[in-house]
Amino acid sequence: MSRILTVGVATLDIINTVDHYPAEDEELRASTQSVCRGGNAANTAALLAQLGHKVAFIGTLADDAGARFIEQELRGAGIEVDYCPRIAGGRTPTSYITLNEATGSRTIVHYRELPELAAAQFATPPLADFDWCHFEGRNVGATARMLRRLRATSPGVRISLEIEKPRTGIETLYPLADILIFARAFVVAAGYSEADSFLAQLQPETREQLLVCTWGSQGAFAQIGGGATLHAPAVTPHEVIDSVGAGDVFNAGLIDALARDIPTVDALNRACRLAGRKVGRRGLKNIL
Repeated sequence: MSRILTVGVATLDIINTVDHYPAEDEELRASTQSVCRGGNAANTAALLAQLGHKVAFIGTLADDAGARFIEQELRGAGIEVDYCPRIAGGRTPTSYITLNEATGSRTIVHYRELPELAAAQFATPPLADFDWCHFEGRNVGATARMLRRLRATSPGVRISLEIEKPRTGIETLYPLADILIFARAFVVAAGYSEADSFLAQLQPETREQLLVCTWGSQGAFAQIGGGATLHAPAVTPHEVIDSVGAGDVFNAGLIDALARDIPTVDALNRACRLAGRKVGRRGLKNIL
């Protein structure tokens, strides 16, 4: 069991399940609606706790009913949240998710006005007490300062960084992490149609780092130290039911396996299996 800190956002997710994705100006009745805790780092924390690790989350929380719900959910999952700064008068970020029952795909409209975690607020957790820190690649300037602080004060902590969306200056964070996890959407936006060609062009600058790229139905790819590309196939369930949070589950599975010193290709396979298991069921609770 490792002591792991996840750094990023927690959101309120309102999920409407529909039998098809609506056309513009269409009125459509949802078959179900659920309200749950979301956010990449918060979801990954929840899965890591399920996998037996001692987990803490840090990110800004508002002081409204949504934040109280999120805190209750996180604590109920065994996640420490005492390091989270509370923003007086803040409003909880909300994701409005349309889940297509026919395909299992999800479409997200996100609303956020809550300030991101500031670098100074990252001074609260006792960083040397953790074995691993996982960051969302967002709020680039502040995240860079957090990563540098972690490197300087706690060089023994392993660092993973999720790169999900294009953001100005995001590449400046690459040298500051041990493991970089790229989403397919980011790679495609960068002009690449294949994961291995994208990873190969990064290798001259990241030779000592593990580079991972998730690729949907094609599974996941990885490179390290200029070596050959590793690949793990996707594990498709009998029925695709709910893809919400599948990437967060993959990240948790990868971190869990690497924290246990499982070889990289086996870690990729374990993460893909866990993500496939999640896609075949609703929600993120009791994935195991």
